[in-house]
Amino acid sequence: MLGKVEKVDLRKAWPHEALDFTRWLAEEANLRLLSEELGIELVHLETEAGVGRYNVDILAEELGSGKKIIIENQLEITNHDHLGKLITYASGYDANMVIWVVRDAREEHRQAIDWLNEHTDENLAFFLVQLELWQIGNSPFAPKFNIISKPNDWAKVVKRSFEGGEITETKAQQLRFWNAFQEYAKKEGVNFRFEEPQPKHWFNIYLSTHYALISLSLNSFERAIRTEFYIRSSKELYTYLEGHRETIEKEIGAKLVWMPLEGKKASRIKIERTGDIDEERNWEEYFAWCLKQAQVFARVFPKYIKEFDKNKKSRK
Repeated sequence: MLGKVEKVDLRKAWPHEALDFTRWLAEEANLRLLSEELGIELVHLETEAGVGRYNVDILAEELGSGKKIIIENQLEITNHDHLGKLITYASGYDANMVIWVVRDAREEHRQAIDWLNEHTDENLAFFLVQLELWQIGNSPFAPKFNIISKPNDWAKVVKRSFEGGEITETKAQQLRFWNAFQEYAKKEGVNFRFEEPQPKHWFNIYLSTHYALISLSLNSFERAIRTEFYIRSSKELYTYLEGHRETIEKEIGAKLVWMPLEGKKASRIKIERTGDIDEERNWEEYFAWCLKQAQVFARVFPKYIKEFDKNKKSRK
């Protein structure tokens, strides 16, 4: 027997916008859901960050570029008051991206966001995002973010949103490489959750866990191509994985480079090979290697993360 998917009132999950929803969204696992919908990597900086006598719900930044992002939440239909606050917050923090998460959007506010995107330069982007909540029978509520309004040709905005406005020849080559890699993966029938290809030396693949992601990277100076398991902020998880180093490397079929990154929140576990992206005739060989390593990482590491979570819960 099949269940019926039903839409749920947002207030059933989050009775209070600031105390419940904002705190929920600020959690890394939940901010990840919004990141995946937008195709950018959001990193939480501060909740209820002050701007004069006002407080922006969430202050964040883009991973890698450090560009400032403000997120304003409204579990109601949009209104002029919140639209005005968006402008105030963007000005106060010299933000590069503004994200307005709402229950419903009035047409005039969608048009206003469209107008702002059309009349501001590529260093400022506005997003209007609708939040929905769904349930099947008595299952847990499932949130879903839907983009209502975004900059025209958002991919182009991302590609040109680096310092100076124009991308260098090296950045352009990196962008072509990741676009071609993504097409290669699709042709191979691999259904990873990729980020939006950008002109940078790394390219992320999202996993179902909030702890980590798989990151592919290029080092033109060292002529190296890398696949790494990037742990965002859990040294405890890294220590657990390193404790199983021998069995993990046996399952992966190769020796790995273990990088605890002392003094930083993140940790890395990587494998690399030689590769020069200037040699475009070899790109398909590089794609095959990257895809194979990513598939192996995606198969092996999540198993240990489940064991880590299970052990962690049993200690409570």
